[in-house]
Amino acid sequence: MIEKSIPVPELKQATDYMNKVYEEVKKRNPHEPEFHQAVKEIFLSLVPVFAKNPKYMKHAILERLVEPERMITFRVPWVDDQGEIHVNRGYRVQFNSALGPYKGGLRFHPSVNSSIIKFLGFEQILKNSLTGLPIGGGKGGSDFDPKGKSDNEVMRFTQSFMTELARHIGPDIDVPAGDIGVGAREVGYMFGQYKRLQGSFEAGVLTGKGLGYGGSLVRTEATGYGTVYFVEEMLKEQGLSFEGSTVVVSGSGNVSIYAIEKAQQLGAKVVACSDSNGYIYDENGLDLESIKRIKEVERKRISEYVLEHPEAEYIEGCSGIWSIPCDIALPCATQNEIDSESAQTLISNGVKAIGEGANMPSTLEAIDLFIESNVLFGPAKAVNAGGVAVSALEMSQNSMRLSWSFEEVDSKLQDIMASIYRNSMDAAEEYGHPGNLVYGANIAGFLKVADAMIAHGVI
Repeated sequence: MIEKSIPVPELKQATDYMNKVYEEVKKRNPHEPEFHQAVKEIFLSLVPVFAKNPKYMKHAILERLVEPERMITFRVPWVDDQGEIHVNRGYRVQFNSALGPYKGGLRFHPSVNSSIIKFLGFEQILKNSLTGLPIGGGKGGSDFDPKGKSDNEVMRFTQSFMTELARHIGPDIDVPAGDIGVGAREVGYMFGQYKRLQGSFEAGVLTGKGLGYGGSLVRTEATGYGTVYFVEEMLKEQGLSFEGSTVVVSGSGNVSIYAIEKAQQLGAKVVACSDSNGYIYDENGLDLESIKRIKEVERKRISEYVLEHPEAEYIEGCSGIWSIPCDIALPCATQNEIDSESAQTLISNGVKAIGEGANMPSTLEAIDLFIESNVLFGPAKAVNAGGVAVSALEMSQNSMRLSWSFEEVDSKLQDIMASIYRNSMDAAEEYGHPGNLVYGANIAGFLKVADAMIAHGVI
């Protein structure tokens, strides 16, 4: 193992360097706990890399990596259906373009602030690198809440949002996509406004578009399907599978719905999912068609499920979902939804595998508990990379003026997720942490970006 072969002075030098840079991050970015957490989690994994390769210290790669190339904040005024004026705040962080144009979703949610956007953008750098596709890292969004808004209100907000964002993006500059609160409706309105402002049809400027105007098949399913494909690779290595397993999936948005769909197709029984108000539990297995209609068509709360399925239970408060015994847990809702207490409950109930479909859904303490307990653990930047992978495939189709079949895109997605798993496992093995996918994913993603940054010079 490489850490055993690295002299102690080199390890200490690398550790001291990481600590120095991390303290500087906290000092220069106060009151941004999510960003600090994301940086710390990645830094912990990179000590053996810097001990073996001091060139990364010489080139100040970390100091440059943690500082966004560009951070854009802007005002978004809009008018509701009653004629009242509202003002929200818009964000776009263009974090790193070493591997290609900035790529990352837009999140519309009241919790959005600079810390959330920077944590998501920082994670996106390595996630995008892991896909093997030529895309850099970015993220954006607004503290606007689309829930309860009419289509016209959403349209007016997104048009105002895009009016400012449009000057900062482009097919070869920065290509946003959807995220929490931003689905096909929102992307459609934004694309229309961008087209109107630019006076040209640039399909590659946004991904997650409708199929009729440049979208890709499998894009809707990609993050959820990719989550399951990655976990399937983890399970296979241990002689396990989804077949006959009990699964709990948090959330009930796009990622959750299609993780449920693919898990069920592979023979699993998915017994629970949630939204921000509470969760449903159906010991006989969830009826996915009901969930799709409630969440995607009617845009209602998950509690509606029990009106049609009285044998199921609805429980207020979403954190209790992790008290349900399961073989496989797929946190697909939001950051830090699994803390150390929830992790210990899952472990005590015999969970075998965790696949992070959301971004950073487990705290650092929870991750440590899973790994110490030999639970198979797939970290977010590897597990949920399927969404951005298919977004990049959508960009390719737009550039070539082609449209691939569902089977073609799905096959490419499966290959990408299997490759991410294998590359992460190999990196973990090479750098002295065999089987630890947190280390492996961080290292594999980092090396590609760091080497490109050195090749580009000090910019």
